[in-house]
Amino acid sequence: MKHIKICILLLVSVNLFAQEINIKKSLSGFDNYMSQILADWNEPGAGVAIIHKGELVFVKGYGYRDYGNKLPVTKNTLFQIASNTKLFTAVAAGMLVEDGIFKWDEPFKESVPEIEFFNDFLNNNVTLRDMLGHKTGISRHDYIWFQSDFTRKELFERIKYLEPSIPLRQDFIYNNLMYSAVGYAIELRTGKTWEEYISENILSPLEMENTIFSIAEMQKSKDYGVPYDEKRDTTLLYKIPLKEDGAGIGPAGSIITSLDDLSHWVIALMNEGKYKNKEIIPNAIIKETLKPGIAFRNSELEDKGYDERLNSTYGMARNIEIYKGNVLTKHGGAMPGFHSQVIILPYNDIGIITFSIGNQGASLGNTIIGYNLVDRLLGLEQTDWNGRKLADHIKSKELSKNARSQHGFDHIEGTTPSHKLEDYTGSFTNEAYGEFIISHEKDSLYFNFRRVSLPLSHYHYNRFDTPDDEDFGKWSINFNISPQGEINEAVVSIDEGQVSFHKKPDESLADPNVLKQYEGKYNFAGSEFEIKLIDGKLTALGTTNDILIPYKKQIFKVEKFDDMQVEFIMKNNIVSGLKYKTPSGVFECKKVQ
Repeated sequence: MKHIKICILLLVSVNLFAQEINIKKSLSGFDNYMSQILADWNEPGAGVAIIHKGELVFVKGYGYRDYGNKLPVTKNTLFQIASNTKLFTAVAAGMLVEDGIFKWDEPFKESVPEIEFFNDFLNNNVTLRDMLGHKTGISRHDYIWFQSDFTRKELFERIKYLEPSIPLRQDFIYNNLMYSAVGYAIELRTGKTWEEYISENILSPLEMENTIFSIAEMQKSKDYGVPYDEKRDTTLLYKIPLKEDGAGIGPAGSIITSLDDLSHWVIALMNEGKYKNKEIIPNAIIKETLKPGIAFRNSELEDKGYDERLNSTYGMARNIEIYKGNVLTKHGGAMPGFHSQVIILPYNDIGIITFSIGNQGASLGNTIIGYNLVDRLLGLEQTDWNGRKLADHIKSKELSKNARSQHGFDHIEGTTPSHKLEDYTGSFTNEAYGEFIISHEKDSLYFNFRRVSLPLSHYHYNRFDTPDDEDFGKWSINFNISPQGEINEAVVSIDEGQVSFHKKPDESLADPNVLKQYEGKYNFAGSEFEIKLIDGKLTALGTTNDILIPYKKQIFKVEKFDDMQVEFIMKNNIVSGLKYKTPSGVFECKKVQ
């Protein structure tokens, strides 16, 4: 029994303590492997960095950072690392925890009273750890920020409109907006923007001198990645626009860096927060990011019989799993044309950074290259990650092509729109998602949403569809009619559900000075009631305090009853009374004060 215990201890020690790695031997044949997978996936380029025992021991580019001009990937090529930004935000928030400004596990609203969630339950319970661990139960709602010009403050203020999809802490729902909110909270409490705080407290101390936050800054460099994609259903590569989703969402994904610069960050994460013998990140913060929050099922084992990756959990901006008996932490990042992965094996003292260019080869940067390197560096049998993922990719492309060929399955022939095309035009708004515009040009309607502008064709009844655009996708707009027979709403499937956009009323009714003139007391058959401007909304005070919704000049709808209206009567540019219009009649009231 004693000998068995000793053997077990020896086996455990092999896994727990870093061993010397012969990089040259471990990477024998790796260059050929990279050439093969770039060819298999039709990928323009990729980059790899390996950190071991506090040092960058290998860094190399493969293929092209600019495929069109045949410019090579280098250790200094700038890449958008997208969601690998999130750990920077989690660490920055942790620094404020260390300062006593934030707390991991108490209601975030106690530290940041300015934040408003959908209801009081969330206000009283959502913690910083919930927000950074994707445990709020609030769906992604990515189209709130995607390609928008919303500021970080505006995104922060939209959180109150997001109803949870599932109860708090019940399951994992990835949410970029929570990271944006934490970034703005850092600004609220420190007086420094997220970018300033990150630069001052992380980037500068880590000597990440070439790490930046915007496409404009990136394009000033002579060495940056150019995104490419495949034309759908072909292998033709084409250059796609650099995508930047504005500073608003920055804390969730705006960092742009190189293999060399990012290695400094990984060195610190692997070395208890120290870089060049100086503590940059308190080790307590790093440990907190690795605490398991939400566990995932072993889907690869259950669905396909693959047992390499087991018992995956999510901490804060970090996945933790057991890979072939070794503790592995990781996180991926994806932007159009760019993919990245940061892997750390803390008990083996190994860090791996992978970048790749090309949407079709997302699996290269997110899985294939990184796990192949883990196998090589640990001397393990190499799993054919490339073969597995490539087979899935080919099958997915074929299934997607087949699915698109079956569009229009619910089309009803012989129908016509209920209104003239001009009646569908106007601005349609939603409190969370903002505004889109339906315009009428050359006998056709156009859908204009942020950077998307696509023609609409009549599908059936009051539904209009855009083409299935390769870059912007397919949009289907279903228009609804008010009790007054007017187009008053457009329903669009966005993100996780249907979103209603209401036709924007006359612009003048957003002016508080215009609304103010309608305030006062009104009389009907000897009974008085008052209309008052409360929180920017006209309100008829009474038992229920009915809110009046702007509709047309001098006309408002009653919020609770779409078939009821209030029209104010003007005499000599002064309000003299109102008409309360209902299905049963029109009731006139005089203004008495």
